[in-house]
Amino acid sequence: MNPSKILIIEDEAAIADLLKYGLQEEGYRTQSALSGIDGLMMLPDFQPDLLLLDWMLPDMSGLDICKKVTDTYNIPIVMITAKSDITDKVLGLEFGADDYITKPFDIREVSARIRTVLRRMDQANRSLEKPVKASGRFKDIEIVTSERLVTKGGDEVELTPKEFDLLLKLYTHQGQVFSRAELLDEIWGYDYAGDTRTVDTHIQRLRKKLDLGDVIVTVFSIGYKFNKQTDG
Repeated sequence: MNPSKILIIEDEAAIADLLKYGLQEEGYRTQSALSGIDGLMMLPDFQPDLLLLDWMLPDMSGLDICKKVTDTYNIPIVMITAKSDITDKVLGLEFGADDYITKPFDIREVSARIRTVLRRMDQANRSLEKPVKASGRFKDIEIVTSERLVTKGGDEVELTPKEFDLLLKLYTHQGQVFSRAELLDEIWGYDYAGDTRTVDTHIQRLRKKLDLGDVIVTVFSIGYKFNKQTDG
């Protein structure tokens, strides 16, 4: 099996080197960039399995990079930053990050979190390969699982990887009520003990993008469910 590839975007050279060589010792292939622009330019050729991203960079915000990456690639992102406030963590998750590590850190913790994110990403990909429902159609919306594509009225709707996974989870379990904590654990891939507003934010975006206010409904004091649909 080929080693997983990690792209590190970190402007402090000493920290970038620590991460690079520490992860290489764990068997990963790594490349590093000291700026956001350089990191984005390396993505197409290196094709990493995971992005290790610093929040504060000299040329652009790590959040902006996070959004650009999640809009284009299906790559898990672990953010590393000195920001430890819970609001910042929620913001990072809402922009598409899969996990969050605060400085100072131990390289063993970084490696453990990377392993967890990659393992759960692999499990999620395998679950999508199961012949549960290759595609689905309801109202004027079509979900094509194999292409991770959603169309509305024949036009493609741009969804982030997390938005797509959340939609697919709810659609393939129509009528089932999920708590916010359950959705965080299953879609984001780990137990998140903080604020669950990130689920609310993604639900709001799905409702708006696909006009699903009457389909993805709020179950008071619990979470959300996808009303049962008749395939069109």
